[in-house]
Amino acid sequence: MDEVTFAEVMEALKDPQRLGVIAALAHEPGLPCSAVFMSMSRPAATRHLKILRAAGLLHQWDDGTRRRNALRTEEFEARFPGLLDLAVAEGDRLSVQQATAPEPADAGTAQ
Repeated sequence: MDEVTFAEVMEALKDPQRLGVIAALAHEPGLPCSAVFMSMSRPAATRHLKILRAAGLLHQWDDGTRRRNALRTEEFEARFPGLLDLAVAEGDRLSVQQATAPEPADAGTAQ
């Protein structure tokens, strides 16, 4: 964790999907990979998790046939105080924004 740079963390947190993962894990630690990334392909999910791990944000462990994830909250807070709270708040904001966005109109439907 001491070798993780602020630039690496910010690079990892710039993606809205990864911010959503951070928020989800803040609210429910220990989520399995399959629950975190239900809406994307497995290769995309693997890439996002790798980026978050490399930035020092995640701890992963095997639990039977599942791989679980949790934020490294204490270590991260000691290294970058307050930044994780900001990331969680932004992830929550983006999740609410996506949930309340209007459905796109069907391009083939006459108006």
